[in-house]
Amino acid sequence: MRRETKAPAELIVLGIESSCDETAAGVVRVRPADGPRGEILANVVASQTELHAPFGGVVPEIAARAHAERLEPVTREALNVAGIALEEVDLIAVTAGPGLIGGVLSGVMFAKGLVAATGKPLVGVNHLAGHALTVRLASPTPFPYLLLLVSGGHCQFLAVRGPRDFLRLGGTIDDAPGEAFDKVARLVGLPQPGGPHVERVARRGDAARFAFPRPLLDRDDAHLSFSGLKTAVLRARDRLLAEQGGLTRQDQADLAASFQAAVRDVLAEKSRRALALFEERLGRRPSRFAVAGGVAANESLRAALEEVAARAQIPFDAPPLPLCTDNGAMIAWAGAEWYLDGRQDDPTLAARPRWPLDETSPALLGAGRKGAKA
Repeated sequence: MRRETKAPAELIVLGIESSCDETAAGVVRVRPADGPRGEILANVVASQTELHAPFGGVVPEIAARAHAERLEPVTREALNVAGIALEEVDLIAVTAGPGLIGGVLSGVMFAKGLVAATGKPLVGVNHLAGHALTVRLASPTPFPYLLLLVSGGHCQFLAVRGPRDFLRLGGTIDDAPGEAFDKVARLVGLPQPGGPHVERVARRGDAARFAFPRPLLDRDDAHLSFSGLKTAVLRARDRLLAEQGGLTRQDQADLAASFQAAVRDVLAEKSRRALALFEERLGRRPSRFAVAGGVAANESLRAALEEVAARAQIPFDAPPLPLCTDNGAMIAWAGAEWYLDGRQDDPTLAARPRWPLDETSPALLGAGRKGAKA
């Protein structure tokens, strides 16, 4: 819903996030006249990792139940840490999609309850926009910028032209890197979530031992694919099992390092191509090259992308590690940006399992565990 508003001198925003397996609430102070600029007053995250660990992945029914139980105490804790009473909040922002529908619905209904009790304005935020705009919360990042959004369920290159103006330049046609990291972790016997465990083990591995493929580098575009790479890891592991009856710790490390290097190389090369596409499509260079999302916490990947930006002589932005994974502060910030851009929702706000940032471009082919790629 579009509304006309005069920007206030200051906004205190409560952000609520429940799209997957983190129940989170954050409080951000926003000063619109300063660019805008944001100050994180609280950012509380309750992880569900231990609940899902026995199952090797996120179980939607368990996640939804945990969100319903944890939303109120997490929000109360965030307000206490911020030293803010609910009545002092100026705006309530909540993830309205995309994500696991049970969790998204839990958050939306909880936020609607707060709005009904307080009369505060409500903004339903696209979870992906939360990641995409986080770089502006972390540092002064002017529009338009090129973003690599790389997470558990999504991977796409976006020209971010405004708070609600996204142009997709490319993306994965099958699995996202986060899905691939989780799958490879299971293949080599590492715990979930896979990303941090693969990264840790890869540090003592030989990245040159296994010649894994770099998919789609023969295509002159910014599209990606990781399904075949996972299959290559599976076959290499199976060969080792057949030859020696099991994996040594060094085998595990070498598989992880070789896989991570392949992902890194693909994302770096496709980032170079996305930078060229940005200039071709927008007729100008991006103000920044930024990376966001859970996989952006991977130090090897961040270093490779920073080198790409340096070679292109474009500033590089990446959020601090705590802001890479799902959190409430990013939803509060995105909610403020959308609100200042004229967006406000009413009690009919619906939870959405799918919600592409660029709704004008055709859907990419393929589907991962979270469905068709945006």
